[in-house]
Amino acid sequence: MAMSSSARAQEARDRIAIRLRGLRSDAGLSGQQLAEITGWQGSKVSRLQSGRSQPSDEDIRAWCRACGAEGEAADLIASARQAHQMYTEWRRVQRAGLRGVQQARTPLYERTKVMRVYSSSVIPGMLQTRAYATALLSEIARFSRTPDDSAAAADARVERSRIIRRAGRRFPILMEESVLRRQVGSTETMTEQLGYVLQAAALPSVTLGIVPSRAAAMWPLETFTIFDTEQVGVELLTAAITITTPSEVAEYLTAHDELSAHAATGPAALRLIARAVSELA
Repeated sequence: MAMSSSARAQEARDRIAIRLRGLRSDAGLSGQQLAEITGWQGSKVSRLQSGRSQPSDEDIRAWCRACGAEGEAADLIASARQAHQMYTEWRRVQRAGLRGVQQARTPLYERTKVMRVYSSSVIPGMLQTRAYATALLSEIARFSRTPDDSAAAADARVERSRIIRRAGRRFPILMEESVLRRQVGSTETMTEQLGYVLQAAALPSVTLGIVPSRAAAMWPLETFTIFDTEQVGVELLTAAITITTPSEVAEYLTAHDELSAHAATGPAALRLIARAVSELA
């Protein structure tokens, strides 16, 4: 059974408590000794290392200083923030329709200089045509039982995606080969969409990679986007997860690099797309 978002958030808080407890133990300190060093009550140490209380940024810094582990503070702070705000439930943000969801992400897209994308399911949003986006968003609205404003949402998505044509940006984009054959909308919609991917691949800002179905690469992962090296957005069926913990962001960067190493690029990628177009005829 899938874990609920609240259970996942609690699990994340528990992991932070375990890490705090481990730092104290590694430093050879008892809970009371740590309390004395930090000037806290012993009960506060107990609450933090048991997960009953959420540590503030300063709590984490003080704990790490007391344990001689200042280098762990930044990662723990990011983890704690993520545990507090790690889940954005699709149904909540989509309640008034999908257009607002597209527009809400615009500032993040605008300030990102390098956007690494991996999609295992559909054509990445940055490369979607208006017709493809409309068909996809309409299906999402139907499944989610939210207001169907797919046409307006598709307009917002396409408008947001214009940044791929701006100078000073880079978009290393990966998708699984199976994405090229997963039909969204009509045959005409798919033909137009694949044709647009071919055009976009020629843009100086875009590095397109297609992970062949028979590549000896990693297993297909969940769709994710890495914004510079600061944040990862992961898309699940019922929620979007925002990851900011440096060590976890680094894992996604490594995954993108490994998938890129096995991806077809340049003429090889174009041949895979052209083959998928020919199969639509």
